[in-house]
Amino acid sequence: MGLPGSGGELGPQIRVNGSWAEGMEGTVAEVREGARQGAAEIHSRDGSGGGNEGPEFRSQGRVLLMTVCAAGIGGTFQFGYNLSIINAPTLHIQEFTNQTWQARSGQPLPGHLVLLVWSLIVSLYPLGGLLGALLAGPLAVMLGRKQSLLANNVFVVVAAILFAFSRRAGSFEMVMLGRLLVGVNAGVSMNIQPMYLGESAPKELRGAVAMTSAIFTALGIVMGQVVGLRELLGGPQAWPLLLASCLVPGLLQLASLPLLPESPRYLLIDRGDTEACLAALQRLRGTSDLALELAELEEERAACQGLQPRRPWELFRDGTLRRQVMSLVVLGSAMELCGNDSVYAYASSVFLEAGVPQEKIQYAIIGTGCCELLMASVSCVVIERVGRRMLLMGGYCLMTFWGSIFTVALCLQNSFPWMPYLAMSCIFAFILSFGIGPAGVTGILATELFDQTARPAAYMVCGALMWTMLFLVGLGFPFLMTKGKTFLEISEELRKLNLPRRSQGPRWRGPDVIQSTEL
Repeated sequence: MGLPGSGGELGPQIRVNGSWAEGMEGTVAEVREGARQGAAEIHSRDGSGGGNEGPEFRSQGRVLLMTVCAAGIGGTFQFGYNLSIINAPTLHIQEFTNQTWQARSGQPLPGHLVLLVWSLIVSLYPLGGLLGALLAGPLAVMLGRKQSLLANNVFVVVAAILFAFSRRAGSFEMVMLGRLLVGVNAGVSMNIQPMYLGESAPKELRGAVAMTSAIFTALGIVMGQVVGLRELLGGPQAWPLLLASCLVPGLLQLASLPLLPESPRYLLIDRGDTEACLAALQRLRGTSDLALELAELEEERAACQGLQPRRPWELFRDGTLRRQVMSLVVLGSAMELCGNDSVYAYASSVFLEAGVPQEKIQYAIIGTGCCELLMASVSCVVIERVGRRMLLMGGYCLMTFWGSIFTVALCLQNSFPWMPYLAMSCIFAFILSFGIGPAGVTGILATELFDQTARPAAYMVCGALMWTMLFLVGLGFPFLMTKGKTFLEISEELRKLNLPRRSQGPRWRGPDVIQSTEL
């Protein structure tokens, strides 16, 4: 029987020559030779010499590009987009929370309780991401990579409905639940998208294709900053539509991703579906020489034969994976603790000190997101030439240098008139350094360091680590922003938080709280 869209009996030829369906009972050399012979017969029958210059090859290159875009627009793009759009309506949502509570109880909320509710709204996003990261591994094994990304959009649809009707229903709890659900969506997509793309790309492009996850994250951040402008959806009446706009990328993915192939590695190694694997490879590679790739898949299939998918805790007990797990944990922790989020949080106040008008700061913030997008794109181009280690080491060294200068500039900004400008320059340099290496390379480590049985569990470990740290930062950072306050004011605020019943206020004061919740 022929494969769908193959135009011939491709499946049986490969199986006969390379023992494809017999589970690789021969030696590795036999498998390689059989795969080469099978591919040669296919090429001679189709009239192609394995060249990469014809229109058919370019057509298949477009299939890989479409796969990258379809997976990214509803994947890590959603992560960056939902991470950034929450900043613009901060004051409006806090006022809505206070008004809703006053309508229910007849009394306004004290300022520190409004801040607490807002911190919960912010931190429920990474909490949902943690749940999604833990859900991603089982989903990737049971449904497959592509189907998991498609099913993941259910969370976005429900969240968008909650956001859109929250103000009409007079319920800030709907906003909280919606943020939890978009967090689950981001947690699943952050793990499965690089896994899907890394398994679908050819070996020579695997790093660059997987790095597109960082590009879509940065693109989502920039788009969220643009859409959140006061002139667009950042106004006091449009914030429910701003939060619900996450539905658009989800619908784009639902419309495009079903037309594209599943991961060939998953089809062969996890499901044992030889014909579906060959059909996916034909669509992704065209008529280029598949012999070496088929042999590589057979080797990995033989190595994983009879093995069950690993569980996260099994990775820590396996001595053969000790270095891989250690690298994953150390580099994942470094990315979250490197201070990039803190630099973003301080950006508004630094720009203000440098003389940027208050109404223009939102445009300067967009510039920081564009810096990360630019360097993520550059990193995607050079990763295969420069290497993963060089990008990581170079990025962290530059971040250390610029972060040190930034700290000195903040300490001396009242002593020299040019220090605020130096601090502003350090923000852009720090974000550029983060984007060139750590932002993207860290995310593809689990794809390249672990085999098919351990890869979903590795992404669960990496995702749980990342989202736990983001949750703690999101919950605690607003209460730790003490810039511009005296020790007496800080002590008084902490006393009110510790003894809320003995405190009579302060009453709701929007601008004071917004300055403490820039993150």
